[in-house]
Amino acid sequence: MNFSVPGFVIYERLGTGARSTIWLVVEQATGRQFALKRVRRRPTDDDRFLRQALNDYEVSSKVSHSVLRQSHRLWRVRRLLQLREIRILMELVEGRTLEQVGPMGTHGLLRIFIRVAEGLHAMHQQHFVHSDIKPNNILLADNGEVKVIDFGQSCPIGHVKGRIQGTPDYIAPEQVEKGMPLTQRTDVFNLGATLYWAVTGKAFPTVMPSQKRVGGIDLVGPREAPEPYEVNPKVPMALSRLIMDCCRPNPKDRPAGMPEVIRRLEVAQHVLDKNGVTLMGAPTVNGCDPVPTSPLPSKD
Repeated sequence: MNFSVPGFVIYERLGTGARSTIWLVVEQATGRQFALKRVRRRPTDDDRFLRQALNDYEVSSKVSHSVLRQSHRLWRVRRLLQLREIRILMELVEGRTLEQVGPMGTHGLLRIFIRVAEGLHAMHQQHFVHSDIKPNNILLADNGEVKVIDFGQSCPIGHVKGRIQGTPDYIAPEQVEKGMPLTQRTDVFNLGATLYWAVTGKAFPTVMPSQKRVGGIDLVGPREAPEPYEVNPKVPMALSRLIMDCCRPNPKDRPAGMPEVIRRLEVAQHVLDKNGVTLMGAPTVNGCDPVPTSPLPSKD
């Protein structure tokens, strides 16, 4: 560790990401614990990771919901008038991501996704789209809470991006096709693809750009995806249909927003509870036990 933050004691590194590290810090005046995200520009890098960090702070400091990870403060570090580093003081959440836990299949799984959808709905009401929902951006806290993290690719509803941003296994077609606006239905697709992975253990076959055409993008049509119930017979038909509806190529064919997704997830949860069925055994991943499936906090 070769840096310091005025007013805070830096204790330990909690994790690493693309050009970033996360540190446990304690505010000296209050004793409160926070997470500090440090993003550094390497000499050979462009400023993409710094811009994403700035965007992460700008969005996460404005949106408000218990599921959305909050950011509290930003520091810009300059050397020779050039921005070299971004530091973000964030809410500390101890736990593991859904990706680290792996595809689960317990009753608790749908409650997790209901909470995520509630957070995204609040975000949409505040006129932002997350646009990168995936297992690695859903954090399952040790105390049972659910957090949506990483707002580096978030944008205002209706925004048209100048370049492709997203994660291949979860990216919506409008995130790939040039000139299309991102809306609530973009998050619906990302969430549906994430849920597909969670109940089947397989990636949804998304649309991705090819390299066949110089100076433009050809879209490669997705392979026909088997419905979730075909991969995992324990998936209720109501849930299987919801996932496939969320992943429709045309945004207009998807659920209009998170309230509909939440309602249909609750119907699927009711079916599971009524029949006393688990979707599949919650496997261990990298030697880790699955997270507990105790009831999550009540809705806001």
